[in-house]
Amino acid sequence: MHKIPHTVINPISSLNLLSQVEIEGLTASRGELYTLFRNCALAILNTDSSKDDAAEIYADYSDFDIRVVPQPRGLRLELFNAPGQSFVDGRMIRGIREHLFSALRDIVYTDFKITGVQRQPLSPEQITNTVFRILRNANLVQPGVPPKLVVCWGGHAIPREEYDFAKQVGYELGLRGLDIGTGCGIGAMKGPMKGAAVGHAKQQIKDGRYIGISEPGIIASESPNAIVNELVIMPDIEKRLEAFVRLAHAIIVFPGGVGTVEEVLYLLSILMHPDNANTLPLIFAGPESCRGYFDELNGFLETCLGPEVRDYYKVIIGQPEEVGRAARKAVERVHNGRRKSGQAYYFNWALQIDPSLQEPFLPTHQNMAGLNLSPDLPRDALASQLRRAFSGLVAGNVKAFGIEQVRQHGPYRLQGDRRLMQSMDGLLRMMVRENRMKLGECAGSYQPCYELV
Repeated sequence: MHKIPHTVINPISSLNLLSQVEIEGLTASRGELYTLFRNCALAILNTDSSKDDAAEIYADYSDFDIRVVPQPRGLRLELFNAPGQSFVDGRMIRGIREHLFSALRDIVYTDFKITGVQRQPLSPEQITNTVFRILRNANLVQPGVPPKLVVCWGGHAIPREEYDFAKQVGYELGLRGLDIGTGCGIGAMKGPMKGAAVGHAKQQIKDGRYIGISEPGIIASESPNAIVNELVIMPDIEKRLEAFVRLAHAIIVFPGGVGTVEEVLYLLSILMHPDNANTLPLIFAGPESCRGYFDELNGFLETCLGPEVRDYYKVIIGQPEEVGRAARKAVERVHNGRRKSGQAYYFNWALQIDPSLQEPFLPTHQNMAGLNLSPDLPRDALASQLRRAFSGLVAGNVKAFGIEQVRQHGPYRLQGDRRLMQSMDGLLRMMVRENRMKLGECAGSYQPCYELV
């Protein structure tokens, strides 16, 4: 394992115009904030790594350290025992260098200037304003740019055939002048970006955007892929999801695990809200081999949310060119709608998001067991509750807090309507069979982080 014992780097563009007061605020921030920054920095330095186990990465680089050093004209970063894969001939790769300062901007500067001075609880409008300010600070919201951002969701550990399909879809999107936003990792997040980069090159588009949106709890398991050229780290999963849907002009979902289902349920809860009819195009897409995956997912969604849920998305199997055409048409419809209504192109302020989707959900055993998974709830409310259930499963699979909760107290216990629970069980079992869930291993056998009651 190659490491660089010591190096010093200066910012390229992020955080190179700070006042002395701001610099003092950065360097005097709370110790736990710097621990968070260190962990995110280590994840970034492992860009394109095949490892998705945060504990393993932290153990391999337990001697890694990073320090913020104030300078008369700004600041610089001093690194010790950094992963060697981030360097070429002793110099840090430019994109990784930029991502490090993006992480510093989003974790430390954002806390100092935005979230650290807010008083709880925040209203829904204040939470949305926080999301906007973080994105604006990262220069992700850009006025005057016509709608063309397609957000792609899907699994990071997928077979080659699914990766190639996602890349081909990205190529079709790139040929049509569309930009890509993803969770910034590998697999179904890297594929569309890589394909779009080729499509953009063929069309001689030199300002293509490959936006990666992550959050501290997941970035170590999904380190940024090498195509990402704009990275932002949101404070929590709820603000990350809100950033996705307010930035997107269309969303494509490729096959994935519980994290992908969480994203789908989050968006469906919004789309099924009575004030949000047909506000954001949604496409499910995959190769022919994934027809069974989408049949199972569709069955689960219909069982839980009713057959009318199919009105909110379109399924396209095995036709990447058709996915590209459908996405282009969907973006054009969004463009026309926003132009007629006078809405902003760069941030969907009109989208109504229920407070239950904005409040951070802490996946303790008590909170997971207390979820109301009843078919008597309004459809959008049930989707929100299901989103929390799957968010807890993501935490139990890959996030340090959730893994520790399961280690101490055993699997999460989810209870609800019998028919709903049976459908959820079928979906989760399918994901286990297809190796779409990281469940931990003990003596070669899977150890699920959940029990369905």
